[in-house]
Amino acid sequence: MPNYPHKISSKLPYVKTTIFTTVGLMAKKYKATNLSQGFPNFEPDQHLLDLVTKALNEGHNQYAPMAGLPKLREVIAHKITTLHHRKYDPESEITITIGASQAIFTAVTAFIGKGDEVIVFKPAYDCYEPAITVNGGIPVHVQLNEKDYKINWDVFRDKITSKTRMVIINTPHNPTGTILSSDDMLELQKGIKNTNIIVISDEVYEHIIFDGNEHQSASRFDDLASRTFVCASFGKTFHVTGWKVGYCVAPKELMHEFRKTHQFNVFCVDHPVQHALAAYLQDPEHYLGLNRFYQEKRDFFLNALKDSRFTIVPSQGTYFQLLGYSNITEESDVDFVERLIVEHKLASIPISVFNVGERDDKVLRFCFAKTQETLEKATSILNKL
Repeated sequence: MPNYPHKISSKLPYVKTTIFTTVGLMAKKYKATNLSQGFPNFEPDQHLLDLVTKALNEGHNQYAPMAGLPKLREVIAHKITTLHHRKYDPESEITITIGASQAIFTAVTAFIGKGDEVIVFKPAYDCYEPAITVNGGIPVHVQLNEKDYKINWDVFRDKITSKTRMVIINTPHNPTGTILSSDDMLELQKGIKNTNIIVISDEVYEHIIFDGNEHQSASRFDDLASRTFVCASFGKTFHVTGWKVGYCVAPKELMHEFRKTHQFNVFCVDHPVQHALAAYLQDPEHYLGLNRFYQEKRDFFLNALKDSRFTIVPSQGTYFQLLGYSNITEESDVDFVERLIVEHKLASIPISVFNVGERDDKVLRFCFAKTQETLEKATSILNKL
């Protein structure tokens, strides 16, 4: 095939294939047990599937309202008021999105232009920085502390300049499994008070948090709530990541700008699924029980590894667990991940690829949103290392 004859200029010249795709392809090639990518390998509640079928058969197969099904937005508003004591207007402050990634991209696109700076805490999920860059913005990194992955708030405050337009946070945090405490949220609130800085709070694991801790949503804090897009995911909550349905809440003035971009990007979201979710959310136990469900999986995974050579700090939230391997090998995390796949048929994710300067902490991320059979197979491999 001849070379492409036209000169093009990439808006994302340094973006490569994601680590998730790379590891996923290797796992498939070597038939490895896959604890790398963050999705369950078990089925969702049959009742939820039946509700989708019901909606399909009832004829909800054309465009949904641009902002989302009103009754779904209403139940989301009720959920947030109950859990976080913040009232959002379903009509003007809640939008249904194609997953949280689209919500994040839309919020960035609506507000970030050439030369605007956006503070990102590293390691960070890999969709944030391309969204900033493609809109002409400049990612400004704050590296989380080694070992405990806490935020150094003095460093954060030093990164704020007259060009800082936005901050992106993520709690519970992917890939580290840590959570932001109430004190952390107050530090953030204090650090940006009396500025016009907008916050995106990625809270897709809002209902997966352990050991009796409470999720500290940005919506709980007055000043933060007044400037924040809270982005969430039904896919993560209800084991249906392939449906790509989430939501975004923000004050009316921010959401007005958000919807300007949303309507010309995706316009609306899967109609029958919205009807199903609106009905399913009527029972709070469908999401409140998730903490217990995933803590049992986390505890099973960690208990099975208690005599292994890995260093373990229990995950505080998400369905990811970091394992430190410095007692096993001095290999880089990328090399160790590749060797685990090829030689031991087990796939995980290296953390260095998400750090500033690819700092290698000698830890790997494992997803425990898997069946017990899969977790038993994986821990049997890990215990032999």
